[in-house]
Amino acid sequence: MQKEATFRDFGFTDPPHPYWIASTKSPGYPALEEDLRVDAAIVGGGIVGITTAYLLKKENLKVALLEADRLAQGTTAHTTAKITSQHSLIYSKLIQHHGMEKARQYADANEAAIRFIGELVKAKEIPCDFSPQSAYLYTQSDDYIQKIQDEVDAAASLGIKASYTEDLPLPFPVKAAEVFTDQAQFHPLKYVLALAREIPGEGSYIFEKARAVDFHEGNPCTVVTEGGHKVLAENLIIASHFPAYGSNGYYFARMYPEKSYALGVKIEEEFPGGMYFTAEDPGRGLRSTPFEDGELVIVSGEHHKTGQGPNTNLHYKNLVDFANATYRVAAIPFRWSTQDYTTLDDVPYVGKITGKSPRVYVATGFKKWGMTNGTASAILLKDLIVKGKSPWSPVYDPSRFAADPMIKEFVTANVDVAKHLIGDKLKGAPKETELSPGEARVVEKDGGKVGLYRDEKGQTHAVNFSCTHMGCDLAWNAAELSWDCPCHGSRFTYEGDIIEGPALKSLRTDDPLRFNP
Repeated sequence: MQKEATFRDFGFTDPPHPYWIASTKSPGYPALEEDLRVDAAIVGGGIVGITTAYLLKKENLKVALLEADRLAQGTTAHTTAKITSQHSLIYSKLIQHHGMEKARQYADANEAAIRFIGELVKAKEIPCDFSPQSAYLYTQSDDYIQKIQDEVDAAASLGIKASYTEDLPLPFPVKAAEVFTDQAQFHPLKYVLALAREIPGEGSYIFEKARAVDFHEGNPCTVVTEGGHKVLAENLIIASHFPAYGSNGYYFARMYPEKSYALGVKIEEEFPGGMYFTAEDPGRGLRSTPFEDGELVIVSGEHHKTGQGPNTNLHYKNLVDFANATYRVAAIPFRWSTQDYTTLDDVPYVGKITGKSPRVYVATGFKKWGMTNGTASAILLKDLIVKGKSPWSPVYDPSRFAADPMIKEFVTANVDVAKHLIGDKLKGAPKETELSPGEARVVEKDGGKVGLYRDEKGQTHAVNFSCTHMGCDLAWNAAELSWDCPCHGSRFTYEGDIIEGPALKSLRTDDPLRFNP
């Protein structure tokens, strides 16, 4: 069996680490150690959960924010942190499939989110490297020129400051681009951690290491944590990236997970400012952020469905090659990947969750545009809870299912899931267990499959190989040293602990397997 290359084989000396995490220090919050009753329980401590908790407390509600691991260390810490309403070629599609009114709601929500963040940063003097920027969607392909022109017309018709250009300050030629003005960028952790500091106190709380494992609808609703403690609340908001809330809404069948990648690069040239991304695949993005005595250029792009495709280190290598072809690269001190879910029609699901209780809410499916859509979601949820309505509710309605294009995407996504759920089970696995440091392998043991990884110290780690969500066989992620589910995006450490996704149970074996000499 051929050994799969490790990150060192691709020239990387360290595992991935995001710049945002490396440049901040979380104050740390306590674990939940007793039962609690509040007005609103919020599950998920990213930009959606933190902003929602902040807004509800400002409305004099008592809130409890529950984070499974460390606050804001998930998707929010692995973004490129562009605060923009430019979400690829979306507005012409929205007008075509949803009509002008709902397309305008989406545009208004995201433009409002940009203003909300900017005004809050200014009012509270949050030191988060906030910087107004223009956002550019460009192409080097003739196939996308007309699409970009159509997108400019669509966005402008919805009130966005959008225009067409063929002149960009980039060191390579482009054939067409749209530009949105009055957009922005920031340091996402410095921003959300500043909001988080205002939440605890006066009957409100933030808890870390408080993984929610069970939910009960009712009046009040109940959240049960991994430690066995309960939070009772009149309102329950599921902002946990993937709504781990039983089968309500069947979100696992209505979204698909994708990975994408980023590098933090020091270059010898001066970056011209602006935020850039390609209209075509495989995607290439550029923006800068203050770093030490200069700037760090964030090079982003590449994407694939979670748990699928070739060695994940290859995506980092492709970005390194692009960076070297574009600039004189002095160093690449940071690299990271992110995972996000895309809905059947590219619009997030935000609002009242499908179920018996009218006081359970969800926010998910941001398609990697979570800084604005996540902020808009928090404002929308606050309005639903406090006012009973929001002008943006129709376009984000979680119960929607339009005939076009959602049925086609529903079939495509679930055929892919079935292929892995059923087909992968029919594949055999070798019985050999000899591993080199840094190597992972799936082996057969006692009629089942076991995932093995040998770390750099020679210690072998064994996990159950079926995802604890719905039983799909997992795939080894050589870049992040994790076991990833190709069906619904659950991810686990090589020791079996949950990283993200709908899974609520770890891969740890009840009787730990011994593969070490």
